[in-house]
Amino acid sequence: MARFTPHTDRDVREMLDVIGADSVDKLFNDIPKNLRPKSFDLPAGRSENETVGEFTRMARRNRTDLIYFLGGGYYDHFIPAAVDAVSSRSEFFTAYTPYQPEASQGTLRAIFEYQTMIAGIAGLDYANASLYDGGTALYEAIAMAVRANNRKKIIIDAGVNPLFKKIIRTYVLNIDVDIVEVDLKEVHTDTEKLESHLDENTAALVVQNPNFFGMVDDYEKLFEEARAIGVVSILVFYPLSLGIVKTPGEMKADIAVGEGQSLGMPLSFGGPYLGLMAVDRKFVRKMPGRIVGETVDRTGRQSFVLTLQAREQHIRREKATSNICSNQALCALRAVVYLSLLGREGFRNTALLCMERAQRLKDELKKIPGVTVPDGQTFNEFTAVLPVPAADFVERMFAGGFAAGLPASVFYKDKPNHLIIAVTEKRSVQEIDDYAAAARKVLS
Repeated sequence: MARFTPHTDRDVREMLDVIGADSVDKLFNDIPKNLRPKSFDLPAGRSENETVGEFTRMARRNRTDLIYFLGGGYYDHFIPAAVDAVSSRSEFFTAYTPYQPEASQGTLRAIFEYQTMIAGIAGLDYANASLYDGGTALYEAIAMAVRANNRKKIIIDAGVNPLFKKIIRTYVLNIDVDIVEVDLKEVHTDTEKLESHLDENTAALVVQNPNFFGMVDDYEKLFEEARAIGVVSILVFYPLSLGIVKTPGEMKADIAVGEGQSLGMPLSFGGPYLGLMAVDRKFVRKMPGRIVGETVDRTGRQSFVLTLQAREQHIRREKATSNICSNQALCALRAVVYLSLLGREGFRNTALLCMERAQRLKDELKKIPGVTVPDGQTFNEFTAVLPVPAADFVERMFAGGFAAGLPASVFYKDKPNHLIIAVTEKRSVQEIDDYAAAARKVLS
């Protein structure tokens, strides 16, 4: 044990004297008592065999045999075997963050292609070399807006992913920013109310498409109103939806951000995931992270370089756009391999298949007495209002082998009967029909 905690009692006493603490316990005073470790009296270590056995028993408690209709920002899409094959190659498979100028040409090329593809599907001029996840990407977009116009008010629609909103509120705890959340009209974005909150003090307007309840909208007119008074428009997007849904660029968004998990990342019980960001040309120098550019070397050969990297490790801290270090390079690589395999037509066809299968389930659920589905256009996710609490319905559907959806009440306490259901291209027609039959039985 001394190998890992080498300090003697005398060493500890000297360190405490220097910092003016009476005991080691005093170092934890700022942590509420209910959040502190109950004890540091750890049990004796176990053998490798015993440890593997214990973890295996714990893992068996997870249900991995369910048919998934869960969404809420993270989706069970099919991942071609080639994505694992390429991203697992030793040339790429590393935990090291490739942000140094000496990064290999292979890594730089992959990031360049990733940027090109993300900018292309978003319909905007530039994309950066990725961020941690969708929530932190949204925060970075808000920070960009504040830097761009020196305003403090952020208007955010209540239909933006609640997890993203929690991330934002955590990040801005110690920043002078005023967040105004605008209520939904049932499950729809209230564009008129959003517009009424726009003023000369507003830094950014944040909406999501499709929103958390699956509703698809067109924000072009709203973004035009925002731009007229210098407000930065930020659109949170679901990348696969852009195979058929109007893009952020077509809506004239200034900044588009999203969660890239659906582009070749397994769900993996919560990560690692991928933050997407694309911007209009005027914001390219305000983006966090880094951008890889294409050039030629002195012999005229094509080559790739880190063009912009305004991180605090490279420039004066107060001038940095962000202190984010990781660009989730391996996840970005998976995304570019996935998109390369699909191609333009495959990307669109996958989106169409998701929408068509979701529509089939939506139509079937509408036939069940007591179930209503709000009007409006959706992509692969929609909301059903049940005659019973959604959480109870989900619990009973487990018996039939279905992860039936996400009860909205997890995040929206005023919607106990709303169930958010996602359907991807992995869900067969038979599985959809079986779900509808099981739902009919549970609700009868």
